[in-house]
Amino acid sequence: MNRRRLLTTAPAVMVAGCATGELGRSADLVFYNGDIHSANTAASRFSAVAVSGNQIVATGTDREVLALAGPATRRIDLQGRSMLPGINDSHLHLLMWALARPPFSLDLTYPTVKSIADCVAQVQHAAQSRPKGEWIVGRGWDQPYFAENRAPTAADLDAVAPEHPVVLTEFSGHAVWANTKAMQLTGITADTVPPAGGVIVKDAQGQPTGLLLEGAAWIVRGAVPEPTVAQHKRALRSGMSELLSRGITSCTVPGVSPDILQQMGELAAEDFAAKMRVTALVRSPDSYDALLEVLEGYDALRFDNPLWFQMPGVKIMGDGIPTANKTAWLHEEYVGGGNGSLLIAGDTHHERVLEINRMIEHIHSRGLQIGTHVTGDKSIDTVVDACRRAQATSGRKDARHYLIHADLVRPDTLARMSTAGIGANFNPEIKHLIADSQIAALGAERAAYEWPYRTALDANVVVASSSDAPVTPGNWLQGIATMLSRKGKQTGAVSGPAQKITLDEAIRTYTWAGAWQDRAETWKGTIEPGMMADMCVLQGRLEDTSPDDLASMQVAMTLVDGRVVFEA
Repeated sequence: MNRRRLLTTAPAVMVAGCATGELGRSADLVFYNGDIHSANTAASRFSAVAVSGNQIVATGTDREVLALAGPATRRIDLQGRSMLPGINDSHLHLLMWALARPPFSLDLTYPTVKSIADCVAQVQHAAQSRPKGEWIVGRGWDQPYFAENRAPTAADLDAVAPEHPVVLTEFSGHAVWANTKAMQLTGITADTVPPAGGVIVKDAQGQPTGLLLEGAAWIVRGAVPEPTVAQHKRALRSGMSELLSRGITSCTVPGVSPDILQQMGELAAEDFAAKMRVTALVRSPDSYDALLEVLEGYDALRFDNPLWFQMPGVKIMGDGIPTANKTAWLHEEYVGGGNGSLLIAGDTHHERVLEINRMIEHIHSRGLQIGTHVTGDKSIDTVVDACRRAQATSGRKDARHYLIHADLVRPDTLARMSTAGIGANFNPEIKHLIADSQIAALGAERAAYEWPYRTALDANVVVASSSDAPVTPGNWLQGIATMLSRKGKQTGAVSGPAQKITLDEAIRTYTWAGAWQDRAETWKGTIEPGMMADMCVLQGRLEDTSPDDLASMQVAMTLVDGRVVFEA
């Protein structure tokens, strides 16, 4: 899409050092005395930038840019602090994240909870204040952080909430911990057959323990009463406001239903201050036939607001995750055995591969973008081969299909991705959270390699970084710190030092690369004349800050569309 058509205010595009007379009027905002990271190909740095309307009109030295200021111009002294393009969190479950926070959900994240007992205490408090039979939901628990050093069970929750159905989602979203009441209401017994790829964990007597993985988790999660449309929109507005305060101006919301796409599109058309730019992918079911039904609802949606909302395609759930859950599909076994599987309909690996190929071919033939959740190297290879085959057959080359997570993508696969223009979306915050515990599931070598930034960038693959919130707290500065240091949270040990990248490279994965994924790199993602004025200012200077201290740095100001939408 042509940038000229998108700009709602379109002064002439200026180069650094332009004169006020050439602009035709004074700039609305001038930032100076800063350390401005352009995030462009050359990683250019400036001390000043000017904004007119919703567009960046000049970058350069203080003297050059201050020449554009007039009597009505707001001049902002950055005092040496860092300014970046607005952060593009290119894989963030916006509504899920908003609803996973109080008052909608119990906060079970570490260090809020450090044990099973801590989780149980929160559930007990909720049960005491709610009528019997009302659902209690929470999110964020992570078993490796539990002091008890064991898996949680339904019995733990039954002791304090026997009359309330309880569903507590693990931090990753790939597992739930449910009590007996929740399993009774949803019909889970020792004889229940889980969906393809799903696991109902059982004890020595063959009874469900309360832990449900992948598709089995949705048996109970799907039974939780859905919030109203008004509650959804209130949560979305609240979530956007919070993200803007963190410098995040754009996000990609993966795997949503057509009705939620409708709500997001309606919200994007409203005029409110704390509005973000949103890209959303419709959620694909696990089979070709069910996909066709979903696309009928997707086709019925029509929005003409591409600056604020676009829905370019489909998210496919390819496999699980390569943690202790062991649900990602691997070429070589996990420590202790097992290879995982695709989470696609079919009774055998062969049938599931044929089905996902059919799904990818159809989505591609429709001219849509595909973001596929794949974490294991075997599932990654399957999807890359399917995308390459679809592109070769159709002749449509610049589809911008991409792998979501791509934890264990191999070097030879990255080379094939590069030639096919297939991107990757990595999660450095998750690396920080699980680096230490991954050794038990994958072994030291694979755990260190997980999310191979250096190898991917050297292969010329476009790599975007994202939070996957609510899987993580959504702190992109922690993500940058992890790309620089590769340190795990539990021990602080460096995991895969060969995969470290530079500060400028890390910034670019959170800005330009996300814009590329959105097909929006011609109008957002960098600080250059002619680009939209989406930017954030930090409270300090990135280059002068140790990676260990980056996560605690605060955002001082956020601009979207040339407007200051957050100011500390």
